[in-house]
Amino acid sequence: ADGRAGKWGLGHLNEDNARFLLLAALIILYMLCGAAVFSAIELPTEREAKERWEERFVNFSQRHNLSRAELQDFLREYQEASVAGIRVDDIRPRWDFTGAFYFVGTVVSTIGFGMTTPATVGGKIFLIFYGLIGCAGTILFFNLFLERLITVIAYIMKSCHERQLRRKGVLPHDSWRGSGNSDVDSLAGWKPSVYYVMLILCVASLIISCCASAMYTPIEGWSYFDSLYFCFVAFSTIGFGDLVSSQNAQYESQGLYRFGNFVFILMGVCCIYSLFNVISIVIKQSINWILKKLDCRCCPRCQRKFFRSRRNVVMPGNVRSRRNISIETDGVNESDTDGRRLSGEMISMKDFLASNKVSLAIMQKQLSETANGYPRQLNSSSKHNGFSGGVGALAIMNNRLAETSVDR
Repeated sequence: ADGRAGKWGLGHLNEDNARFLLLAALIILYMLCGAAVFSAIELPTEREAKERWEERFVNFSQRHNLSRAELQDFLREYQEASVAGIRVDDIRPRWDFTGAFYFVGTVVSTIGFGMTTPATVGGKIFLIFYGLIGCAGTILFFNLFLERLITVIAYIMKSCHERQLRRKGVLPHDSWRGSGNSDVDSLAGWKPSVYYVMLILCVASLIISCCASAMYTPIEGWSYFDSLYFCFVAFSTIGFGDLVSSQNAQYESQGLYRFGNFVFILMGVCCIYSLFNVISIVIKQSINWILKKLDCRCCPRCQRKFFRSRRNVVMPGNVRSRRNISIETDGVNESDTDGRRLSGEMISMKDFLASNKVSLAIMQKQLSETANGYPRQLNSSSKHNGFSGGVGALAIMNNRLAETSVDR
């Protein structure tokens, strides 16, 4: 029985494949649950609206002596006109310069409200190439914003941590940066908790959303809840398009309102993007914890083969407490005798790099030097502070946190 479990159980799976499959299964389950909830909530309302519309459609056609086919043809023509930006109510022009600027803002930010779309073949072709470059540049901007945001958060949290240690007498009050004191040097490996960073970003996003909603409610005529709903849909770049700001022809203090709308959307998108990246770390830790629990129920032979890495595992009662879990992705052990991955990232290049005899640490170092135009000089403490590695936005957080911990 143990042999069959070892052959077909979790121990037979590669760590990254197991994590990937579990994440895919959880996402599918999450989508199924979400579909069930939304269907239960929204389907009755949809049916009632359809019945009311059918009743009004029949009454209107009978009152004005119109056939059903004629009225349907007229409504189809209006639908085509609405795609081109024509509405019954008086709204701002869709394709003047300010309207076009609002449109390209929704394109490069990937919000894509959908209330304005190109109707010509030339416009659609231009949008493909324009969006390709614009979206990539905006994602780069969000990553750079995340880099600076994490740097500021890490600096503030580390300063507070040092101040707390001085109050407890752990650190001397006259210790300064670079003093060579062993207690101060030991803080080089300190990292802020991912949960504190997530809490800070949640509070910042909530404050921005509340302030923006206070602006949208009187100006757009929405309820405060609808304004909050719009903020989340816009800031998260979901962009349904059912509520869209700055679409009326005239506003009181129109220039000031449009500027405030631009600033709130920019700040909100940046904060929510950063929050999503931090939440993804927590999700990864939760998946590691689930896999650990599943691994414990496998055969004893599999328990030593699977999940040798424990760095990012969230386990109640473990020696590594939850509050010490920090923002970190893949770490690389530089020892030849221990090639274990220090933690798990969703996409692993371990097998690919092993077959090509390429070190992940060397490749990331080369990519960093190429991007910055010079070799990055890191002291010995930065090699072992746990922030090296990672790809994309998570790597940016790691690098900035590493530099912050080294500088302090």
